[in-house]
Amino acid sequence: MKRQTIHDTLLRRLKEPRRFLQVLTGPRQVGKTTVVRQVMTALKYPAHYAAADDPAAQGDLTWLRQQWDLARLLAGQHQAGALLVLDEIQKVPDWATMVKLLWDEDTRQKTPLRVVLSGSSPLLVHKGVTESLAGRFETVTAPHWSFVEMKKAFGWSLAQYIYYGAYPGAVGLINEPERWRRYVLDSLIETTVARDILMLTRVDKPALLRRLFQLGCAYSGQILSYQKMLGQLVDAGNTVTLAHYLDLLQGAGMLAGLPKYTGHQIRQRGSSPKLQALNTAIITVSDPRSPDEARRDGDYWGRLTESAVGAHLFNSTLGSDIKISYWRERDLEVDFVLQRGRVSVAIEVKSGRRKAALPGMTAFAKLFKPKRQLLVGAQGIGIGEFLSTPADYWLQ
Repeated sequence: MKRQTIHDTLLRRLKEPRRFLQVLTGPRQVGKTTVVRQVMTALKYPAHYAAADDPAAQGDLTWLRQQWDLARLLAGQHQAGALLVLDEIQKVPDWATMVKLLWDEDTRQKTPLRVVLSGSSPLLVHKGVTESLAGRFETVTAPHWSFVEMKKAFGWSLAQYIYYGAYPGAVGLINEPERWRRYVLDSLIETTVARDILMLTRVDKPALLRRLFQLGCAYSGQILSYQKMLGQLVDAGNTVTLAHYLDLLQGAGMLAGLPKYTGHQIRQRGSSPKLQALNTAIITVSDPRSPDEARRDGDYWGRLTESAVGAHLFNSTLGSDIKISYWRERDLEVDFVLQRGRVSVAIEVKSGRRKAALPGMTAFAKLFKPKRQLLVGAQGIGIGEFLSTPADYWLQ
């Protein structure tokens, strides 16, 4: 979902007569706070913004109630009510229970207060709202920036997008390679792993989670069985642990494990996952090759390109009813499969690692009769054109 779409969706919902908690989630540095502040400015009633990661907040329930009471005062002073925005809500222990209590109080007393909860740990925020706030909320998901957004906002070329990924905050640093790398590693990756996963979720083997993340970046675009992962990780625990840690990394918007497509049922746990970096910056930031050196290495650039395509598909289907997977039988493989209901689309990315023939696509078509078979790159759809097209277009 693009930033403008997120803005318009939130604004429309906050103007509707019916009240719902609006829950905005997504990885760090994707523009959630900027969008919310723009919505606050566009509304015709007052708004109160508070961030739970502010040291003054102390991240406790007393702070949360104080912010809510301040917003209630604003609501009482304006005929149209008021808006309360609570950012990084997952930092407050047991926040969902308190929000439920305060929201229900306002509902009974007909307090004209609307609320937006925002968080950079989608897995934890989603767990909180589903367990305590059922029937009271709607969600809006903010994924990583698309190629279209980066091109429009910063004039980026396709090559820049494939190499540098989609972190808008890092754009001004790309002419200083070391500074760019330190920013992505320290301010984005390490902050996400340390603050959004390890500090807020029970992780018995934090070193293992970090190594799994590094492995996923190194093998993005490749199918790797959990047993093979165990063979490459020291003190790896078991496959259940690895699958859980992969879920945590996916929930933080960093790394996904795409399941295998097996017809109209997608095998979730029994198959080997295809590792997929959700932003190509997390691949290139740890590689010494410059952009020019990366492009001269056909195999490496092909892997980056396929990862950019996979990230685009994942991010543009986030929060929708579209499933993304891969297919493989013996030596036959299809890079990506999109599925909505009983409709599927097979996608093959042409890179330096691929042969001219596409036997996997042919075999898949005979077995599953997809709506479309798409070749991306080479003589097919241009990479830039494909990255500029929402994934749901191909299922229409």
